[in-house]
Amino acid sequence: MSGHEELTTRRLSLRRPTARDVDAVLAIHLDPAACAHNPSDALASRAEAEERYGRWDALWQDRGYGYWTVRSHGASAVLGFCGIKPMELAGRPILNLFYRFDPGAWGQGFATEAATAVAAWSASAVPELPLIARIRPENLPSQRVALRAGLRRAEHLDGPGCDGFDWIYASNLPEDR
Repeated sequence: MSGHEELTTRRLSLRRPTARDVDAVLAIHLDPAACAHNPSDALASRAEAEERYGRWDALWQDRGYGYWTVRSHGASAVLGFCGIKPMELAGRPILNLFYRFDPGAWGQGFATEAATAVAAWSASAVPELPLIARIRPENLPSQRVALRAGLRRAEHLDGPGCDGFDWIYASNLPEDR
């Protein structure tokens, strides 16, 4: 793997997903709690998980970055996924920060640790693009993760999203540079 296909933190190993991770993609996205704030992300079948993995892999092939699979160092169990994908927001290109973890891994700081690593990586590898996180107003844990990862509220970018109204957290906006 090239250097950016694996990121490491004090406790975590973030790696580019492989086809062997499809079962974890399905398990996490089948869990109603994991997708409570983003029900359109929920999956119902292995075929849907394979299709989602295929999109993630295509992003890596096209852009050289995407979503990472998150594990504790030396562990085989997947704790969750964290990464970035290019999008547009308010007519400008951005990177969307994504993090979704198995509910059994919640409350241990894994999402914050992974999101912080991904935010730092994106700031150095893709500095021309702002990093944003789209979060439902009622999703307080996700808001805390975004803030701890170095993003800040950008109320002027709030707006409708796929599953409801999105609050926007951002770093590296043009007005910040």
